[in-house]
Parts: sequence; structure tokens; C-alpha cells
Amino acid sequence: MKGILFAKLKTFIRTPWLFILMTLMSLGFAWIVGGADDENQMQVPVYAANETIQDGLIGKALTISDTIDFNWMSEKEMTDQIADDKAEMGVKLEENDFQLLTGVESLNADLIKRIVQQAYENREQQEQIVAATSLVTEKEKADVQKELQAAMEAPVFSMDTGSFRGTDTWVYDDTFQRLFGFALFFMIYTVSYSVLPILTEKEDGIWDRLILSPVRKWEMYVSNLIYSFLTGYLQVLLVFLIFRFWIGVDFNGRFAETLLLLIPYVFAVVALAVFLTAIVKNQPQFSAILPLMAVSMAMIGGAFWPIEIVDSKILIALSKINPLTYGMEVLNGVAVYGYSLEELLYPISILLLMGVVLMGVGMHLMEKRHI
Repeated sequence: MKGILFAKLKTFIRTPWLFILMTLMSLGFAWIVGGADDENQMQVPVYAANETIQDGLIGKALTISDTIDFNWMSEKEMTDQIADDKAEMGVKLEENDFQLLTGVESLNADLIKRIVQQAYENREQQEQIVAATSLVTEKEKADVQKELQAAMEAPVFSMDTGSFRGTDTWVYDDTFQRLFGFALFFMIYTVSYSVLPILTEKEDGIWDRLILSPVRKWEMYVSNLIYSFLTGYLQVLLVFLIFRFWIGVDFNGRFAETLLLLIPYVFAVVALAVFLTAIVKNQPQFSAILPLMAVSMAMIGGAFWPIEIVDSKILIALSKINPLTYGMEVLNGVAVYGYSLEELLYPISILLLMGVVLMGVGMHLMEKRHI
């Protein structure tokens, strides 16, 4: 068995192109197709008529905004971005007033206006407080101004906000939807084509010659399946590692659990590939059926869009026999909803059951057909 695994590894090193292609496509679709912007804040260019506004209270208030990311630039750069449709609108700050420059109608105009207006009002309130004091020197006024600014940045008390949802509601996270969906989808191709050599080697008589050696048949199956499992898992592992440590997606602090709970899905996909290999007659049939099966699984299982938005009862019923559905449920459950292992036992159990059934039926069909 070790010899077969070693031979598979050497083959992988010599021809890793499918693995590399599927990995790059997973990264590309998850990152580029989604817009290449995993920031939750809207980008808004802003120009200040003079540096005192940018360095003063108004500029600081806009910089620490949690809702909008204000990017400081020159007036020409701001107008160019709006004209080139790189920004929906921009803000021009003057000493006692501001202007919103819009290129297209935007639902965010009122929000941006309120944020900027609040910054002007806060500055005015602080100036009124300083003016109302009986201080006579500029140094004392500056000290009061600094204390007010420090008090705003570090208030005496803080307020925590939270939200709740009903039992029938769901959470949509665009980053995880794209990442999990495309990673699980393209892994189907990698695993399936790594299982395909079982069919081709049987057709070429290689297995007949191996049977005459000391290697047992179950070792031949196990070594091929271990190789397929490791190949598929490694592909998704690389994608997740790049998103975690390069792009900065923290998986809500559940990165290790995400990698662990990925195992049942990979096992189910390996079993599905074995079943597909057993029912086709040759490699051309396999290459024709695999894309249809993989794309259908992705569309029905919620890889391309959330399955929660699907209303068709027929599609919902078909999703119940789709391993990708439960793979998305497990990964979203751990990374998006923060479910515990006990709460994820149902989809994990379904994946393991699917894997065992498909693996058993697939191997039985292979042996029965004597291919």
C-alpha cells in the first residue's frame, strides 16, 4: 500500500496542473468574482478646502467613522473618481459648510450627509463650550479643547449593541458564501479526477498485474482513496490558509474547527467520485457527466447563491440528497452562526452516511462489472 501511495505522490509531483488550476480557480472566483472587496465599509472620497479642516475635529470625526471609509485626496482626484464611476459620490469640506458631489443616485447619500453634518455639529458644540468659559489665554482654551477631544474618544461609559433573529431567519455573509461555495465546488473536480485512475488502470489491466503481487485488493482501493482524500483536502486547505493569513478573513475565530469539520464533506465527495466512476463505462463518459453533476450540485446545494432564497419545493427536496448542501451547512454553521459541534451533528452524520453508502455501492458495482 505504501508503494502505491508513493507512486501516486510521484505522479502528482510530475503532473500537478489540475490541482493547481482548480486551486487558482477557487481563489479567483471567491475573490475576484465577488468584487475583490471584503471590507464592509463603503469607500467615499473626501476633499478639504484647507489642511486645518482635515487635521481638526471634523477630519478626526470622519476618520473614526465605523460606517463609511472616507479617503482623503485632492479635489481633482475626487472629481475624476466620480466622473469615472469609481465612486458614487464625494464630499467637499469647507470651513463652515460642506457639499456632496454625486455622480449617480445613491441610497447612501442621506447616510453620508448625516455623518458629515454630525461632525460639523460636534465641532460647533465644542467651540461653544470653550467660548462660554471665562478663560482668557489661548493656551487654556487649547487645553480645554484637548480634554474635550479626549473625552469624546474615551467616554466615561460605553454602550454595547446587539441583535437577535427569529428561528426562521438566516444570516448572509458574502465573504463566506463565495469562499465556501467555490472552494467546495472546485474540489469536486480535483477529487473526481484523482479517483478516475481506478477506472483507467482497470481498463488497461494494471490492476490484474497488481493482484498477482503481494498487494491485496483492499490495499489497492484504500491507497487510491487516501490519495484522493488528501488531494481534495489539501486544495481546500490551501485556499482557506490564503484567505486566513493573506487576505485576512479570520473565520470568526473558528479557523481550526472549520478545517476539522471539512473532513466529512471531503470523504463524501470521494465516495461520490467512486460511485460515478463505477457507473460510467469509460473516461469520455466520465468527463462528460462530471461537469453536469458538479454544476448541478453547486446550483442546488447553495454554492453559487444561498439556498435559503430558493422557493422551489422540488429543488429543496433535491438538495436534501446533495453532499454540497450539508458541506455548506457545516461550514456556515461553524464560521457564520458559531454553532457548537453538537448542533452540527446532523449534517455531519448525513455526510458520513452518504459517504459510507456511496462508497459501498460504488465498490460493489466496480467488482460486479469486472472493469
